[in-house]
Amino acid sequence: MSHSAAESPSVEPPSVESTAPRRPGRNTAQDIALIGVFAALIAVLAFAPPIPVGNFGVPITLQTLGVSLAGLVLGPWRGAAAAGLYVALGLLGLPIFAGFVGGFGVLAGPSAGYLLAFPLMALVTGFIARAVLRRGPVRWRVPLLFLAAIAGSILVNHPMGILGMSINLQVTLGEAFLFDVVFWPGDIVKSLVAAGAAALVHRAAPWILVRG
Repeated sequence: MSHSAAESPSVEPPSVESTAPRRPGRNTAQDIALIGVFAALIAVLAFAPPIPVGNFGVPITLQTLGVSLAGLVLGPWRGAAAAGLYVALGLLGLPIFAGFVGGFGVLAGPSAGYLLAFPLMALVTGFIARAVLRRGPVRWRVPLLFLAAIAGSILVNHPMGILGMSINLQVTLGEAFLFDVVFWPGDIVKSLVAAGAAALVHRAAPWILVRG
C-alpha cells in the first residue's frame, strides 16, 4: 500500500540564516590586540630616520602616517586608543618617539603639541572614515579616506602643533604657523599612502571597522 503525500517524510530547506555567512561581532580580545598592533606600528614608523627641516626643532617623521592608519582602519575609538597607548608609553619613558626619545621631558619641546594631538587626530579621522565606509560608494573609497586623513591632520594635528610650538618656542602663533607650513606637502603624501593602504585592508576584511 502506498503512502500518501502527507505521510511521506519532508525535508526542510536550509534557512537563509543558517546558510548566510556570519559576520564577526564585537570581540574585546580582538579589539585589544588590534589596538596593541597599531600602537606598535606607530612606534615602528617613528623609528624611521627623521628629516630635519628649518631650525625650530620639529623634524618630518612617519608617526602621523601610523596615526592616520589607526583612525582609518580601526575607527574612532580604537584608533584613538592605539594612538593614546603609543603616546602614554612614550611619556612613561619608553624611547619610542622620533629620535629614540621618551619621557615627560618631550612636553617641553617643540613637538609636544603634535604628540598630544595624536589620539584626537585618530578619533576625528576614524569618525569620518567610518561614515565613508558605511555610506560612500566603493569607487570613491580611496579619495574619501584621503579626505578623512587630511581632515584629521588639518583640524587637529596642525592646530595643536602650532599651539605647542608657540608656547614652547615662545614665538607668536603667526610665526609658529609659518614653521608648520613645511609639513603640509609631506602630510598630503602620507595621507594618500594611508588611504590606499586602509582601502586595501577594508576590501579584504570589511568587518574590522563596519560590523553588522
